[in-house]
Amino acid sequence: DHVVVVDAGVAPAMAHEKNLAGYVNPIDLLAGIGVKAEHVDHLVLTHLHWDHANGVTQFPNAKFYVQKDEYRFWTSNPLAKRPVIKQHADDTAYAYLASIEASGRLILLDGDQDILPGVSCLSAPGHTIGLQAVAADTAKGRAVLGSDCAHTFVNYAQEWPSALIFDLPAWIASFDKLKKHVSDPALLFPGHDILMSRNFPQAAENVTRLV
Repeated sequence: DHVVVVDAGVAPAMAHEKNLAGYVNPIDLLAGIGVKAEHVDHLVLTHLHWDHANGVTQFPNAKFYVQKDEYRFWTSNPLAKRPVIKQHADDTAYAYLASIEASGRLILLDGDQDILPGVSCLSAPGHTIGLQAVAADTAKGRAVLGSDCAHTFVNYAQEWPSALIFDLPAWIASFDKLKKHVSDPALLFPGHDILMSRNFPQAAENVTRLV
């Protein structure tokens, strides 16, 4: 009854600006599995780095779910303007989210919360101050899209953090938390591993089925 998308990816303008090799518009990827952007009614933003949030403007009817601490940090905290942090920011996305805040389409979460039956947002700070993962009940058990709590499967296997960690003690706690939420370790997925494109069955061009 619902279409849930996790993260908005990058819109064409920024992809052109950053000269992203091999870029495909997320809207086109969704169309390949029969999903139109205007039919997406729930979109979970795991965190507000540009590569995860820039495409929010392409989903005109979605409710956006983000952790309150994450949103407030990037939009209100002066530390977010410091160059070492600013390089990961996306003011275009933040302005769009601010513009829809009063409409009720921006849902600020405070910790773990079910957003639909069988679909939950899990607070998992560490990579950013308010990163969240997404858990979903599947035929194979409970799976978790861990986003950038780990960039690769190796990060999980070796219990070693990704290169970019905002808060290391928080990351360790989040790492342990996500491992406990999955029915099987094979159902815990990282945020940036090319193996998710290579080691799983193809559902459409450039789209694989993880579970």
